[in-house]
Amino acid sequence: MPHKLKNILTNVPSDLEIAQAATPIRIEEIAAQAGILPDELELYGKTKAKVHLSIRDRLKDVPNGKYIVVTAITPTPLGEGKTTTTVGLSQALGAHLGKKVFTCIRQPSQGPTFGIKGGAAGGGYSQIIPMEEFNLHLTGDIHAIIAANNLLAAAIDTRMLHEANTPDDQVLFDRLCPANKEGNRKFTGVMLRRLKKLGIEKTNPNDLTPEERSRFARLDIDPDTITWRRVLDTNDRMLRGITIGQGPEEKGFTRATGFDIAVASEIMAILALATSLNDMRERLGRMVIGSNRKGEPITADDLGTGGALTVLMKDTIVPNLMQTIEGTPAFVHAGPLANIAHGNSSIVADQIALKLVGPHGYVLTEAGFGADMGMEKFFNIKCRYSGLVPDCVVLVATIRALKMHGGGPKVVAGQPLAHAYVEENLELLEKGCSNLVRLIGNAREFGIPVVVAINRFKNDTDAEVELVRKLSIAAGAEDAVMSNHWAKGGLGAEDLGKAVVAACEKPHKFRFLYSLDLSIKEKIETIVREMYGGAGVDYSPEAEKKIERYTRQGFDKLPICMAKTHLSLSHDPTLKGAPTGFIVPVRDVRASVGAGFLYPLLGTMATMPGLSTRPGYYDVDIDPGTGRVIGLS
Repeated sequence: MPHKLKNILTNVPSDLEIAQAATPIRIEEIAAQAGILPDELELYGKTKAKVHLSIRDRLKDVPNGKYIVVTAITPTPLGEGKTTTTVGLSQALGAHLGKKVFTCIRQPSQGPTFGIKGGAAGGGYSQIIPMEEFNLHLTGDIHAIIAANNLLAAAIDTRMLHEANTPDDQVLFDRLCPANKEGNRKFTGVMLRRLKKLGIEKTNPNDLTPEERSRFARLDIDPDTITWRRVLDTNDRMLRGITIGQGPEEKGFTRATGFDIAVASEIMAILALATSLNDMRERLGRMVIGSNRKGEPITADDLGTGGALTVLMKDTIVPNLMQTIEGTPAFVHAGPLANIAHGNSSIVADQIALKLVGPHGYVLTEAGFGADMGMEKFFNIKCRYSGLVPDCVVLVATIRALKMHGGGPKVVAGQPLAHAYVEENLELLEKGCSNLVRLIGNAREFGIPVVVAINRFKNDTDAEVELVRKLSIAAGAEDAVMSNHWAKGGLGAEDLGKAVVAACEKPHKFRFLYSLDLSIKEKIETIVREMYGGAGVDYSPEAEKKIERYTRQGFDKLPICMAKTHLSLSHDPTLKGAPTGFIVPVRDVRASVGAGFLYPLLGTMATMPGLSTRPGYYDVDIDPGTGRVIGLS
């Protein structure tokens, strides 16, 4: 059963010390309390498990619970405690207010865990446990994504090599569909998919004409159009740009490419948006890796890999079950970047959780970064594909970040905060609340009630908290509540929980920001105008070329997933508060056709983080005597 924490220390220990001092409930008990049957559970040790998608079918007639998305104001580089608030609120609802509740959050990348940011299990007395397993391998989902992503990368370059070395189309066809001793040939399932795409109805390889054999066999990939890159889950800046094909057998087939962090892979975005194994298979197969020299899109199925990718990914579609430190259940599933992808955990986890809690329960799902980023993508992308409609937005704010938006000194990770952030300054705070007001407006644009969660730090004063509360309500929030869940666990978020319960009963009428029938440019410009407060968009020649290509290829009806900095409402991380009048530069537009969105690149975006002089791995070690991890943050 969910339980209230005892022996909470006034001098709050490190996250790892708190997590290791807790005694997790066996995951079978967490599952049983949540309504999961034993045969719907796949155990991964004593404290984590995967749950079967069949739960949705068993509970299909049960009405959904209340659906709450947790987002935030534009953060400092330190983050403003969105996950901590999500977990603390879950504990308040479950362990203190007696509600059925589920937390749904993303799995973190190991890159930031060993870099600067540290883990993402929450913090203080509001976190997911075991913290080490959450932040490290979990059940291997990210490893599967790396394997699948890099198999496709290998297939691309191998196919171009073999096509170049086989100028005769009939010879190439014979190699793709070799005859057995009796002279019979057979198409595989993925080959039949390619034939269907080409409009060739024949299923016997021997029946194809020479022209049909040529069309089938030669992809003729234009290397200048390839967007698929290799991935790994380590912050390795030296692999951002590389040259491949240096081996003696590949001489003459070198190509410039690079590595991204694993969670930036389109395959991760697909995991988060797929609603079944069949849906995942279709999405993986239609991923576009580039175009041929005629300008036609080339997919993973064209390369013959769609089925193999699904085999590598088959176990990942199943959500991972864990628990909060107060024993409320949590799904940790998928972790797409909020800069590049849509930054939300999986649809299937939310769907299952909403059925398990039932009509009187609550499901908290977290959207990455601020309400201009993860929340906008949650509504316009995730909700489109899930069919789910939220009942409430929780907007996390800190007085520290609001002071920064008011013109406070630069906040730098690893350096002490300036005096402005640890002393009362109502003037600076009020000026910075322009960011909060804008983002409350962003949430209300979708027709959903908003509750502001003021994540309290030790130096915040009552007057500062009251000022934020007053300005939030004036901007249209249903309520604004100080929450002290980091120091007190669910007890510190009880008032926030009551405010959220009340907001979920408010009438609301959800609406999307834009119609998919708008052009690519119209959708981009709507987001810039309505979410960022920008005055217009400037498209580079490369972006113009891509927009024309994707429109011609029929991808213009996909939703838009803006790739930009999370440190400003604009494209420029130095523009704080609620800037206006700026022009957003779109330097490129790329297609994640399998995931189901186009992503314009605004300004300079790094898809592979780098390590600093003093990364977090300096602190991480193991006690050889006990096997216990130490130093993980």
